[in-house]
Amino acid sequence: MPDIVDTRWLAEYLGTPGLRIIDASWSMAATVPSPRDGYLQGHIPGAVFLDLDAAADPAGGLPHTLAPAAHFGAVAGGLGIGRDDAVVVYDRAGMHTSPRAWWLFKAYGHGQVAVLDGGLPKWRADGGTVEGGEVVLAPCPYAADAPWAHARTQADVLAATRQGVQIVDARSPGRYRGDEPEPRPGLRGGHIPGSCNLPYTRLLDAGDGTLLDAAGLRAVFDQAGIDTRRPVICTCGSGVTACVIRLALARLGAVSASVYDGSWTEWGSTPGLPVATGP
Repeated sequence: MPDIVDTRWLAEYLGTPGLRIIDASWSMAATVPSPRDGYLQGHIPGAVFLDLDAAADPAGGLPHTLAPAAHFGAVAGGLGIGRDDAVVVYDRAGMHTSPRAWWLFKAYGHGQVAVLDGGLPKWRADGGTVEGGEVVLAPCPYAADAPWAHARTQADVLAATRQGVQIVDARSPGRYRGDEPEPRPGLRGGHIPGSCNLPYTRLLDAGDGTLLDAAGLRAVFDQAGIDTRRPVICTCGSGVTACVIRLALARLGAVSASVYDGSWTEWGSTPGLPVATGP
């Protein structure tokens, strides 16, 4: 199963036994409707709703950071997802939070998981139907693997700044420079020293919100000065849109890429860590 599937693929295989669809919509700001209410109003037929906050470490103290394997397994199994199922994740914004869900399943050892390219907007634009209400599947056991081979800690990233490892920040240019206020209170403005800025929106087609093809992605990474053949650590505000960069790197076949799970929420709130500002 590829890392990305299009709406035609999903329409062909929708309803196939062993294929599970997940709505992984999430929003930091209060939205109307909320992601869950939006799911209840209309979702791809058969889709269950994954709350990224519920899947996070309940004792972590940071937004939706990696949970112990047993916790994620309980959440996934509670949704009726089995380790042998093929999983397609999407979100209501297009390509915003579903790559985080894709990365989570990958990190916890799930073999077959893909992102729906363009998400729910593209599904609807291409004539896909939706249904309301909640889909409830029978719970099943889910033995998750330890996830940390796919992630980097604050200590890892601090070491990376001294070793010249590529760190790519998916936030907006203003937040990266430090002249745009952070949406979370108490965070310093700026970026991890030595990191480069690549807003995740630059990886998406401006017309339909799908991920750029391989040639388009290579051009964007080259323009940003990122060598996809070398190790890359992806970061953002809290580890969500960093996964859009991680997904793009997967499309390009980059194997040495990881996500800084705590991202700027952790770095910018930790006293004593170095912070850079400006372009």
